[in-house]
Amino acid sequence: MTEQTATTPDFSGSSGTPGPTGRRGPAALRHRGFRQLAGAWVFTNAADSALYLMLAVWVKELTGSDGAAGAVLATLGLPALIAPFLGQLADRVSRKWLLAVGNLAMALVVLSLVLVGGAEDVWAIYAVTFLYGAMGFLTASAQSGLVRDLLSDDELAGGNGLLTTVDQAFRLVSPLVGTALYVAAGPRAVVVLTAACFTVSAILLTRVEVVETGRPEASGSGYWAELVGGVRHLVATAPLGVLTVTMTLGMAATGFVNVAIFPVMEHGLGVAPSMLGVLVSVQGVGAVLGGLTVARVITRWDEIRAIAIGLAVMVAGMAPFAFIGLIDLPQPVVVGVGGAGLALVGLGVPWAIVGFVTLRQRLTPAHLQGRVAAATNIAFNLPQTLAALAAAALIGLIDYRVLVVLTALCLLVAAALSARVRPITQAPLGQS
Repeated sequence: MTEQTATTPDFSGSSGTPGPTGRRGPAALRHRGFRQLAGAWVFTNAADSALYLMLAVWVKELTGSDGAAGAVLATLGLPALIAPFLGQLADRVSRKWLLAVGNLAMALVVLSLVLVGGAEDVWAIYAVTFLYGAMGFLTASAQSGLVRDLLSDDELAGGNGLLTTVDQAFRLVSPLVGTALYVAAGPRAVVVLTAACFTVSAILLTRVEVVETGRPEASGSGYWAELVGGVRHLVATAPLGVLTVTMTLGMAATGFVNVAIFPVMEHGLGVAPSMLGVLVSVQGVGAVLGGLTVARVITRWDEIRAIAIGLAVMVAGMAPFAFIGLIDLPQPVVVGVGGAGLALVGLGVPWAIVGFVTLRQRLTPAHLQGRVAAATNIAFNLPQTLAALAAAALIGLIDYRVLVVLTALCLLVAAALSARVRPITQAPLGQS
């Protein structure tokens, strides 16, 4: 089974210096169970990255509607409504087996998309998208607890950074592969590939070696009181409460720009909707760099400063899209400027997200990991989904630049508020 040994304060060894075993790279990789989890994460993300953009493009081509396509991205966030139940489930059963069964079920659900024939079947795409989004919330809740069981406090930033790097690396590669496969062989080929990746991930998850903790004893407080235990912990634990608010503001604002992406492409950058995968891959370049460097940022400053810096970098990345199209420039220049902005957005996201997740994991006891992860995912995703739905309704009535500017302003406020939060002075939970 995986060793749970304490190490000296070195968030990851990700600077490339040899760790205690003489290996280079994140210290988290010393643990066999974490390596196995990361291997399964590779296939989960291959499936995720190939599918989620293709669904929006598919609906766009079937219906010709920007709003309908944007609503697909919004539907991904709707399962936030059931996230508390998913978090409670992750705290009550084996997280490893929950993830394995969930990935296998997702493979079967995705395969049902081969039956979609035309615009009259778009409802089925929305239904699968909802279930696919629910699987994302379940994965976040269960994986948070697994990572906490596998790694010590000092290894969390490096381990989370590595998983984020895997995630973002596939967002760099898979959309290109998915787009090429979509164009060459059609959406059903992407569906089959995605289902195969989910199946492999399920098999690999059954082999993860981990001593799981955190199964709660009966408290006598009732199911509904336990259900909201994650929210109570966030509110009562400084500085998680304040940072949850600032991150919620920033993440909610991105719902506006998620819907604006299609008019940004067509009217701002002058490229076809099918190029969405290419643009997301450009953003992925920055995100991979962010995942590789986040442990250094946290070590140099702390998790709180990483959040503030990440949000500020996202603001800088949004800025070009408020002006693209207003200045007469050659299209290659416009595309280049837009690509640079997307790369900056990609860089800032892992710094902010990993900073928050690492702090949350350190300050949360094992038996609450699933519910606290679910609570923060609700806080981040439900407002983002509501913002995306509002933007989908307005996108045909207002200039898309209004949504871009609104997003940048909200991120700027969130960055400023995060920067004012005092660093932690007390020892985190679990650290001796």
